[in-house]
Amino acid sequence: MATQKGIENWKIKKWFTVYAPKVFGDVAIGEMPGKDEKAVIGRNITVSLDSLTHNPQNANVNLVLKVSGVEGDKATTKLMSMELLFSFIRTLVRRYKSVSMAVIRARTKDGIDVAVKPMAITIQRSTASRLDGMRAEMVEFVRGYVEENDADSIVKAVMEGALQQEIHAKLEHIAPISKAEIRKLELEW
Repeated sequence: MATQKGIENWKIKKWFTVYAPKVFGDVAIGEMPGKDEKAVIGRNITVSLDSLTHNPQNANVNLVLKVSGVEGDKATTKLMSMELLFSFIRTLVRRYKSVSMAVIRARTKDGIDVAVKPMAITIQRSTASRLDGMRAEMVEFVRGYVEENDADSIVKAVMEGALQQEIHAKLEHIAPISKAEIRKLELEW
């Protein structure tokens, strides 16, 4: 009698419990099937930040975590990126407002390459020269901030909104700003 090959392969797989990085409190975020430890390492998991912090204000931030190690049935992860949802960005950017965006690549104090993509939204329309000035000051400030801190403290600052508040305060003298956000934070381990 013929056996179904797919069912046999499924039966030999193990389930691994996936845990968030230490920055987010080592909480279990789910389970993942795999034949062995090597099959699980390197997989990506997308999870919402509010499911880790239990703070509804973080519902518009998605995290991409990569499985970096396996001990028994416990899979540990590293943060690859934090990104605002496009629908949330769309609610911020409205008519009669201007947006200044930048892409900053720098290396942290502990040697990790980071790409930070901040944005500042003005209360009313601004001139191109003001937007250029805001962008230049954002790049200078964020690059200095990244180079002075380690990766975990940068992630905490973005998660808690401290970095966004500092960017807002730095740019307020150029033009009135309604919101400063980090669109995306990418870490290259």
